[in-house]
Amino acid sequence: MTQPLALTAAQKAGPKTTLALIGLVFAVLIAMPVLSLLPADNPLHVSAYTLTLVGKILCYAIMALALDLVWGYAGLLSLGHGLFFALGGYAMGMYLMRQASGDGLPAFMSFLAWNEMPWYWYGTSSFFWSMCLVVLVPGLLAFVFGFFAFRSRIKGVYFSIMTQALTFAGMLLFFRNETGFGGNNGFTGFTTILGYGVATPGTRASLFLATVVLLGASLYLGWRLAQSKFGRILTAVRDAENRLMFCGYDPRGFKLFVWTLSAILCGLAGALYVPQVGIINPSEMAPTQSIEAAVWVALGGRGTLIGPLLGAGLVNGMKSWFTVAFPEYWLFFLGALFIVVTLFLPKGVFGLLKRKEDA
Repeated sequence: MTQPLALTAAQKAGPKTTLALIGLVFAVLIAMPVLSLLPADNPLHVSAYTLTLVGKILCYAIMALALDLVWGYAGLLSLGHGLFFALGGYAMGMYLMRQASGDGLPAFMSFLAWNEMPWYWYGTSSFFWSMCLVVLVPGLLAFVFGFFAFRSRIKGVYFSIMTQALTFAGMLLFFRNETGFGGNNGFTGFTTILGYGVATPGTRASLFLATVVLLGASLYLGWRLAQSKFGRILTAVRDAENRLMFCGYDPRGFKLFVWTLSAILCGLAGALYVPQVGIINPSEMAPTQSIEAAVWVALGGRGTLIGPLLGAGLVNGMKSWFTVAFPEYWLFFLGALFIVVTLFLPKGVFGLLKRKEDA
């Protein structure tokens, strides 16, 4: 009788340990921007480079969590989430370019001898309207695409191919100078945001804190969805969609909602990514970027919420080191990593850690 009791105690301790670790990580993340404001000679000082790098990884972590909502819970493998991330980044970039140019045209438009801005640039000098675009553009695109895709019952590998084709088409469109988005150079040269210098320590700290808040809110939202009846229906869509339909449910509405929500989260992450990194260009829409996001989720453990965050942190941390030390071997390493995880860690790193914790 003692063994079942011991197992029960371990199972109860597992969630508490996970919550404690999550709380510790968020405490460290919240402390980082405060420590970045300390003098440079202080041993606890966090450099601007470190703050920018971690902020960039956190934005990618939000993107991974958004992908986990549709892949890990609804079973929809998207290879085009980089498009939604980039669209949110471009919407924020338009505002930042207007701030940098003042009353004149953005620098790249002047270089191309344009006389006026395209109609879709009007209103982007307003931060509020730009934030509306951050939500509306990826959200509406995802809604329209998802509406027709799910109505046509496209799923599986066909859905993945269509999402990859969508992001590739977006990349080709934004590469063209005449579309009014800076061509292959994209947007850069940002100066101010809401009247504050983008590169000042206080602004960097504020943007980092905003990213941490968005990450925490996204994680909480995902957890609430996963624990609700809606989350259970999503897992039923993933595991047995035909049986769910026989029970009287229409899975199209559930898939469309989580698909659109996922795109909006990606757009918000992209909007916070741009002022911290200082550039946005069509390379963020490249299919390889979306494939990397799938690797983050698979490595961390899809359908776990925490796993994708862990995977995004591990892969991007290794990428930062590999691209400096061995840049020519990074893609080989990434491919090998995906194969190893698929063969030996089907539940990802988080699943492995949880198995050891329960043992």
